[in-house]
Amino acid sequence: MTVVTRFAPSPTGYLHIGGARTALYNYLYAKHTGGQFLLRIEDTDRARSTQGAIDAIIEGLHWMGLHWDGEPVFQFARADKHRAAAEQLLSEGKAYRCYATPEDLTAMREEQKAKGLPIRYDGRWRDRDPKDAPAGVKPSIRLRAPQDGETMIHDLVQGPVTVANAQLDDMVLLRSDGTPTYMLAVVVDDIDMGITHVIRGDDHLNNAFRQYQLITALGKTAPQYGHIPLIHGADGAKLSKRHGALGVEAYRDMGFLPEALRNYLLRLGWGHGDAEIISDAEAAAWFDVVNVGRSPSRFDMDKLTNLNGHYIRAADDTRLVDLILPLLEKTGPVAPANLAFLKRGMPGLKARAKTLNELAESAAFYVRPVTFDDKAKATLADGGKAALAAMIPALESTPWTHDALEQWSKAYAEQTGQKLGKILPPLRAALCGTMNSPAILEVMEVLGKDEGLGRLRAVAAL
Repeated sequence: MTVVTRFAPSPTGYLHIGGARTALYNYLYAKHTGGQFLLRIEDTDRARSTQGAIDAIIEGLHWMGLHWDGEPVFQFARADKHRAAAEQLLSEGKAYRCYATPEDLTAMREEQKAKGLPIRYDGRWRDRDPKDAPAGVKPSIRLRAPQDGETMIHDLVQGPVTVANAQLDDMVLLRSDGTPTYMLAVVVDDIDMGITHVIRGDDHLNNAFRQYQLITALGKTAPQYGHIPLIHGADGAKLSKRHGALGVEAYRDMGFLPEALRNYLLRLGWGHGDAEIISDAEAAAWFDVVNVGRSPSRFDMDKLTNLNGHYIRAADDTRLVDLILPLLEKTGPVAPANLAFLKRGMPGLKARAKTLNELAESAAFYVRPVTFDDKAKATLADGGKAALAAMIPALESTPWTHDALEQWSKAYAEQTGQKLGKILPPLRAALCGTMNSPAILEVMEVLGKDEGLGRLRAVAAL
């Protein structure tokens, strides 16, 4: 059997972080088993589904690196298939027409509520003769669900889960206006797409019993289900925007790398021994849905940020330049000469950054006229300019390579009777505009003698 998984978002908003993890787990399980990962856009809610949301979901999946097989399936376009399945069940006596009006159903619920009974359809048209139907009422079509016994789901994550059939009612398959319900559409699409494994949030677990009954009624074999616990905030409460329940595009805009987000989401509920840093190849080799834990995991922005710092340090320098260049160009074009500084200086820059936004901010002095923060101003004002003026002649005759500059700094300290801690800060302030930068001798080598001396002379002359 070829494993076929699917990610089936409703396009009513962005690809949120919980949906991204669900997509990741489906993707990895397909990769792990040599199967297929499919995408279905469940756009049957026409009032809330938008093209913008569809675009955001697809763009988010692409940015995450979760590429599906084949073309996306759009659920709304398959409405005729859904209706045909309902009509099939009706012709086989496995479904029936229900002529209860909205008013009837409201009254039924109010009565059940008053009596303290569970709120569910009472089967009033299950065995009635359609000849008794009130004039002018368009019927819905309901599944003739089993009323006795129980339905068991052998869930890959939750284990065996059972519900008494008496707790389930005859769900609507087609509404009175002929539109298919979500439950019918999901089942028919899963059958037609050959889905073998449904991996989704455990908020869908109750749906699984009804869907199992419907699949059985259609004479098909149900997929294997794996209902994964939801993500909570660091405080244990349901994940919300204040915890980080944002769209994946927000994480991209905050400067996170997709590989860092993949690694972090993978570990939210699943693990492989003590491994924290897990490559894509290792994830595909190791991931199995049966090893997902049953308890909710907690989203921790600090841990994600630290992990992102690791992936920035491991990233290719040229790629990082390409990623932060658009951020730097928001304040103006970057000259080719300055771009060369950025490329040469990337090893020192990325060692200190945890996000791409931090990286771009720290790199600005390589590509823009230097602006001085308060600490740099204080350093220059407290004898720093005079110190620069004294150092410039010696630096003019020194090669601006790291080794030569290191030898010069030690020799200059010895000649002047100063410590390096007094010599280097004015250089850092003048060249970078901040006291928080890569190693200053490294910065000097990257800038080179012409650019570096030009900056020093300009500051000394202020």
